[in-house]
Amino acid sequence: MMADNAGSLAADAPSNEKSPEDLQDSGSDALGPKAEGDPEAPSNPDKYRYIKVDLFTSEIFKVEIRNLPKFIGFNDLKKFLAKHGINPHKIKLFGKHTCAFVTFKNEEERDKALKMVHGMQWKGQVLSVRLAKPKQDPILKKRKQEEGEGAGQPASKRAEGDEEERPLSVQIANVVTPLWEVPYEEQLKRKEEEVVGVLQKLAKEIGSTNKAMLPWLFAQKGKHNKMCCPLEAIRPSPTQKEYRNKCEFLISMGADGEDKTIGFRLGKYKGGSCAVVGPSETCHVSAAAKTIVREFQKFIRTTSYSVYSPETYEGHWKQLTVRTTRSKEAMAVIFFNPQKLEEEELDALKSSMRAYFTEGDGKESGVTSLYFVRDGQRKSPNPEDLPCELVAGESCIHEELLGLKFRISPHSFFQVNTAAAEVLYSTVGDWAQLDQDSTVLDVCCGTGTIGISLAKRVKKVIGIELCQEAVEDAKVNAKLNGLSNVEFHCGRAEDVFPDILNALVSPNLTAVVDPPRAGLHPKVVLAIRRAEHLKRLVYVACNAKAAMTNFIDLCRAPSNRVHGAPFRPVRAMAVDLFPQTMHVEMLLLFERVDYKSQEQT
Repeated sequence: MMADNAGSLAADAPSNEKSPEDLQDSGSDALGPKAEGDPEAPSNPDKYRYIKVDLFTSEIFKVEIRNLPKFIGFNDLKKFLAKHGINPHKIKLFGKHTCAFVTFKNEEERDKALKMVHGMQWKGQVLSVRLAKPKQDPILKKRKQEEGEGAGQPASKRAEGDEEERPLSVQIANVVTPLWEVPYEEQLKRKEEEVVGVLQKLAKEIGSTNKAMLPWLFAQKGKHNKMCCPLEAIRPSPTQKEYRNKCEFLISMGADGEDKTIGFRLGKYKGGSCAVVGPSETCHVSAAAKTIVREFQKFIRTTSYSVYSPETYEGHWKQLTVRTTRSKEAMAVIFFNPQKLEEEELDALKSSMRAYFTEGDGKESGVTSLYFVRDGQRKSPNPEDLPCELVAGESCIHEELLGLKFRISPHSFFQVNTAAAEVLYSTVGDWAQLDQDSTVLDVCCGTGTIGISLAKRVKKVIGIELCQEAVEDAKVNAKLNGLSNVEFHCGRAEDVFPDILNALVSPNLTAVVDPPRAGLHPKVVLAIRRAEHLKRLVYVACNAKAAMTNFIDLCRAPSNRVHGAPFRPVRAMAVDLFPQTMHVEMLLLFERVDYKSQEQT
């Protein structure tokens, strides 16, 4: 569900967290096995400044796990911890995967891992757990390296220097739209080859985890180029440029030296860069969004407030999120760190912003919904937890998709390429083999787009979504489209899904899952396997490699942990929602194995 990051991977989400993946140091020297309390203060406090300020970072709730079994992967460790009720925030393997750094969202979760996992046996290995130091701030490390280079240390690679000689418009295009110079047919070919690789790997994994499927699998691989199922031709995006309906822009110093610039980050924080380049020449951002960025940049440059610095934690302007629709509505959400400003100052700023976009120069920008977000003392890693304050205009925007109308709130998920989403959802409907007796489970449903697009063809649609704001939108969307056979539930899929499944007795039950990048929680997969009246599953994967563990668990042989007949993949397709990037959506149709016809091909 959380589709690609092409419009935000250079801008980054509005997060202050410095995670193991974001920071550069190995952080390998850990503290002793102390079970309680925070890690001791590292020797150079400047390099660890970020753990002292009132911003969320899981680095302060970090442990090191040693003596892991050989040859385990990220998903193996994640599943092992989940099996014992431990919920990590970030995992990073090192030391040939025999050690791992694991961070948590709070002290309670961290201490639970310390107490439970330390001394536990796993595949013959006795695990050791101890507290770990946070990583150094990469910006400060970069500064130190630059000082060292000035003292005679080796300079940066020549290739990086060559890149810096190219125009900024080319440099930023290479970051956010790396395939922008590749002909579109070649882009599609590359993406299809990626999916072929995924299906070939899945065939191997099914063969090693479910021996009963080998006769069927052997026939499939022989007919479909060593893949586990037929792959239909990739579906192109109807539009290849200006297709994004949502973009997240950082506010920082411009790479051209201009202060208070709104755009995409040219490098990565872990590489020591905060400079941004405006989107005026990026091909995937809509003209409407570029206009809003231009007007917002003009506005913030008229104010006395500086941009927020992730290096010093000072300043105010942080990020601008822009959402646009084909119905000519537009939402702008500005993220601002209030620091120690008084309420009167903040109210005056919001008033001037309102005036600028309703009466002043920004009036023609097309913003119909203007929000202000105080992004300061964040105690959660999720930007969705930050309250949005409506400054001007309507509270929501609306989009039309497949002849239906959808309301979109600031934090709600909606596919970033509306035209291509129509192709995707139409295919889902065709593959689901629905009739008037069907019940559809729409898991990770966002604003309800998939379920609502199928509702008129089925008896009932049940949607599950974590974001409360998206659930409210989904309920409104059902009413907007005159639907009475749709219901939505708010909560974690792993908590809500099993109970809903157990209560359903529909003779024709189909699930459609469109999960975030990391895939479904293992508990959801286990619940799907147990519900043997669920015969068909359409999996929409925005990152098929990350979802591989889900695919394998759906197909693996029954065991003490995995109950219920397995599924097998019978159909696959790639749909290009993200032209100019390597990201692609993958559709996989799974059907429950009927052991009586197991050998049928």
